[in-house]
Amino acid sequence: MLSLSATGIRSLVAVGAHPDDIEIAAGGLLLTLAAARPGVRVHYVLATGSADRQAEARAAAAAFLPGAELSFALHDLPDGRLPAHWDTVKEVLHSAAGVLQPDLVLCPAPNDAHQDHRLLAEQTPTVFRDRLVLHYEIPKWDGDLARRNVYVPLDDDVARRKVELLHASFPSQKARDWWDDEIFLGLARLRGMECRSRYAEAFDCHKMSVRLAAT
Repeated sequence: MLSLSATGIRSLVAVGAHPDDIEIAAGGLLLTLAAARPGVRVHYVLATGSADRQAEARAAAAAFLPGAELSFALHDLPDGRLPAHWDTVKEVLHSAAGVLQPDLVLCPAPNDAHQDHRLLAEQTPTVFRDRLVLHYEIPKWDGDLARRNVYVPLDDDVARRKVELLHASFPSQKARDWWDDEIFLGLARLRGMECRSRYAEAFDCHKMSVRLAAT
């Protein structure tokens, strides 16, 4: 199993269709990265969200990435209608690429059942062509979870801290019937089992370059 160190990630672009997508999918990765790489540069890109939801997103980013150098591109395109705004979404992503040339990009998975997520999954790698892109997963009633090929093991305290911060950061979502500890920790436990860890987050990577340096 190939292992990569978080200390090698100096900058990150995190792309989400909706406020809370990034933290649900990769909150453990964010917490681990912030602890391993103080001052990491992170650019948040969200395609949809009301003013209240965008405020939640800003607070969540600060909570999940303490000490990070944060910047934001928060947009209010219509939820559930991103495919009808294909050109605008493309420009949003190109603008993000102009802000930061990251070591890592996070975005949704191509097999995600939500149309907004799928569009970002399709467009992000075409904009960040020479960057490492990890496609994240979000549990939902559609039942679209699939086999993944990249895992980020999480310490027990990180997995539980992620869930605590999800509840604290997104009070607008607490009424949803799927928003609970069992969903978040259950998926993390399953992905952890798949990589011989207690907890983990899972991603897809379709292309990466391995540079071998002489010692």
